Amino acid sequence: MINEYKVNLNVTNDKNDWRFMGQDEYLMNVKLMYHFYDHTIRDHDHCEFCMKKFSNNTGDLHEGYCTLDEYCWICERCYNDFRKMFMWEVVKHKPG
Repeated sequence: MINEYKVNLNVTNDKNDWRFMGQDEYLMNVKLMYHFYDHTIRDHDHCEFCMKKFSNNTGDLHEGYCTLDEYCWICERCYNDFRKMFMWEVVKHKPG
């Protein structure tokens, strides 16, 4: 599932991208982890950029990047398109 998207080489990675809606206020320079979606916390979430749905349901995303508190989720395509602009650091596991 995670390889269904190709990196968009034409993305401008700036505030003119339709997916940019002020996420820099809370996602700039944050640590992320690649994680399977945990439906025991909430039944679903959406990518902070493109709004694709994360859940355990068929047809939804089941894994992606999330903040360490698992509150904000980012799909692989949006991660690849915005990672340099947002200067994300990916950690392997949740600290502590």
